Amino acid sequence: MSEPVLSATAAGVCELRLNRPEKRNAITFAMYAALLQGLTAAQADAAVQAVLLSGEGAGFCAGNDLHDFLNGPEFSPGHPVMGLLRTLATFQKPLLAAVHGQTVGIGVTMLLHCDLIVAARATQFSLPFVSLGLVPEAASSLLLPRRIGPQRAAELLLLGRPFDADTALRLGLVNRVVEEAALMEEARALAGALARQPPEALAATRRLLRGDQAATLARIDEEARIFGGQLKSAEFRTAVSAFLARAKAR
Repeated sequence: MSEPVLSATAAGVCELRLNRPEKRNAITFAMYAALLQGLTAAQADAAVQAVLLSGEGAGFCAGNDLHDFLNGPEFSPGHPVMGLLRTLATFQKPLLAAVHGQTVGIGVTMLLHCDLIVAARATQFSLPFVSLGLVPEAASSLLLPRRIGPQRAAELLLLGRPFDADTALRLGLVNRVVEEAALMEEARALAGALARQPPEALAATRRLLRGDQAATLARIDEEARIFGGQLKSAEFRTAVSAFLARAKAR
């Protein structure tokens, strides 16, 4: 069995690459655990100055694996997802992402915890939580309105309609839009530039930019409480059954 997340470190940059291309990198509980392990190791490694997230195959991340949520343990503060979300919110080194193809749900909300993001021109983003009978996670109900304003955030979260990379750039959700062939080169160049910055000044500036972590962590927990309730709801089961039926038909 292949590793759920590929990890490699060079020149001060740790690359963590989602590795489930046959399922468009839909994140399983095992992948959450592997991402958490990778970030924890990178945080502890003095040789790592920055972390770059990316995805293998045709897309960055197709969101959560819905089968895991249908069949997995009850959602709680100790759920496999929660450790990763809290770590993203409190990570102390620069986080970057290189995204391409389908980028859905958690694939988008985790970007709100990244410092710099490069997107391939053909990337398609979406936040279909409500249409699946769920609510947003990763403190996105707090961070997204801060980033793009409440009205635009409401449109993206309440309607869940896909939007392209140029729209993401215009909204301020990504830093660069490049052709896919140049994606990793551009992202690695930015990661390398951050890795060469004076580390104490860089860390202090990140803390100032991020502000109060307590509010972010509190929102992660509040979202999780409601998310867990929605996982038990009839509307979630109905919406997911319809989604899986359409996926099977395709």
